[in-house]
Amino acid sequence: MSRFRSLLQASVNATKRVSDLSSPLFKLLAFTWNIEEWIPPPEKYIFKFHSKEDLKKWHLYSDSEYGGLSSASLEIPDGGKGSDGTGIFSGNLSVDLSEGSKWNISRSGFCGMRSKKFDGFIDLDGYDAIAMRLRGDGRCYISTIYTENWVNSPGQTEDNSWQAFVFAPKDRWYTAKAKIMSSLECFASSLRPLVTGVLIIYQIPLARYLPTWRGNVIDVEMEMNPGRVLGMSLSVNAEGGAVGAKSGAGDFRVEIDWIKALRMP
Repeated sequence: MSRFRSLLQASVNATKRVSDLSSPLFKLLAFTWNIEEWIPPPEKYIFKFHSKEDLKKWHLYSDSEYGGLSSASLEIPDGGKGSDGTGIFSGNLSVDLSEGSKWNISRSGFCGMRSKKFDGFIDLDGYDAIAMRLRGDGRCYISTIYTENWVNSPGQTEDNSWQAFVFAPKDRWYTAKAKIMSSLECFASSLRPLVTGVLIIYQIPLARYLPTWRGNVIDVEMEMNPGRVLGMSLSVNAEGGAVGAKSGAGDFRVEIDWIKALRMP
C-alpha cells in the first residue's frame, strides 16, 4: 500500500472512532474529512504518442551499441496529426554480431525506447496501475519503470528498474493494464489477458512487479516507490516472453497511443 493510501485509510479510521462531535480530535479531523480533494483523478496521462513533439521525449537503443545488428525506429506516419496519429515502434531483431566487434556480449537481439531524462520525478503515488493502449504484432514486450536509485546500489548513477511483460496480440487495439509488481510470480500469471468482449485487459497485481538489476531479476521482496519515477521504457527481445507469443529474429512492430496511470476502485 502506498504512503498516500496509508494516510487516507488512517485518517478515515481515526475519524470513525470519534463519537463526540464536539471533541478537539473531531474538530481536527474534520479538516481532513474532505479527503476527496486530496485524491488524484482516476487516470493521469504520463506519455502521449500523438505528434512528433511527443516522440522527442524518447530515445532509442539496441544491441547495435554493443556490436549487435538489431535496429529500431520510433515515428508517426506522414499525415498523422493530433489524436489521429499514433507512434509506431518498429525495427528488426538480429541475433548476429558484427564481425570484429570489440564488445563481448552474451546475447543480442534486443531493441527498446526509453523516455529521456527530465528534471524532478513523475509522481504516481496514489495510483495503482499503468495502462497502455497499443496494437501489436504477436510479440511479448517488456514495460519498464525506472525509479530513484536506493535499492540496488545507493550512490551510483544507475536507476532502479521494475519490469512487467506485455503480450501484444496482432493487428487489433487493446488497452493493456499492468499493476506495479514486485515478485517472480508474475511470470506464471501476468502474461495472459482477461478477455472482455473485443477488449483485452492485462492486470498484474501490485505485489508482482519484478525488480531487476542489469537485466537480471532480483529474487527478493521489495516495494517500488511510485512517488519517485524517473522514466519508462518499452523494449522487445528476440527470445523469451509469453508461451505462444511470436519470438525469434525478424521484424517487430507495435503501435502505441498513450501511457496512463490509473487509480483502481
